[in-house]
Amino acid sequence: MNYSVSIIINCYNGEKYLNECLKSLQNQIFQDFEVIFWDNCSSDKSAEIFKKYESNKFKYFKSKKFLKLYEARNQACKQARGAHIAFLDTDDLWHDNFLSMRSEFFKQNDYKFSYSNCFHLYEISSKKEIFTNQKLKSGNIFNFLSKNYLVKISCLIIKKDILEKGNFFHSNYNIIGDFDLVMRIASRYKAHSIQDPIATIRFHSNNYLDKNRKMFFKEFYDWFLRKKNVHFSFSSYFYFSRFLLKLFVISLLPKKILEKVKKK
Repeated sequence: MNYSVSIIINCYNGEKYLNECLKSLQNQIFQDFEVIFWDNCSSDKSAEIFKKYESNKFKYFKSKKFLKLYEARNQACKQARGAHIAFLDTDDLWHDNFLSMRSEFFKQNDYKFSYSNCFHLYEISSKKEIFTNQKLKSGNIFNFLSKNYLVKISCLIIKKDILEKGNFFHSNYNIIGDFDLVMRIASRYKAHSIQDPIATIRFHSNNYLDKNRKMFFKEFYDWFLRKKNVHFSFSSYFYFSRFLLKLFVISLLPKKILEKVKKK
């Protein structure tokens, strides 16, 4: 059976927030979807939790060996039967209108990917705030994203035919693979945007990015060196250079200082 949307959940020891994540899918107003749950050799109770959701739409796949994140995402995408591919991390959740708000996007073919606003939830302080008050643009947005990248993987939906044209994740990345994919797609195709915050992204002590900020900077820097002469306008070049400088400074800050900033 083919579905309108295939929701990719890559999981490695994600038991802590998994129930909340999966319940947010059960509560969707729009129900024409399947869940592709890719268990990346978890050693906790993630598989047990997922298998309690007894539905033909909830499909479990166990990796034969541990894979790097973006290689695992690619393998999960290959199992998808939907016309659209969405992604949801195990520590994030969707609001009940996350998919139904995309009805326009699902029906037409002018836009090849859709992104939305969201809330940030900080575990340490229990603070919840909107991700951005900036106007999210639709259409050709490569230069817009170069100045201020506002796409979260758990807020992203892509037309499957775009991935089938070779636009999969580059598995050599550990952190910025989703950024690289979105920017490659944005350089060629139009985007659909939703200003409303319709997902919640959780920040906690086990976030991979927080533990590997030097790697985060290095991957962005390497990406920039390869791409800067291809697509960037002068203004985008300036903004992205400033962003790299910010990442470099953050990568040097002691962990205790970063934690204090998060608590505020």
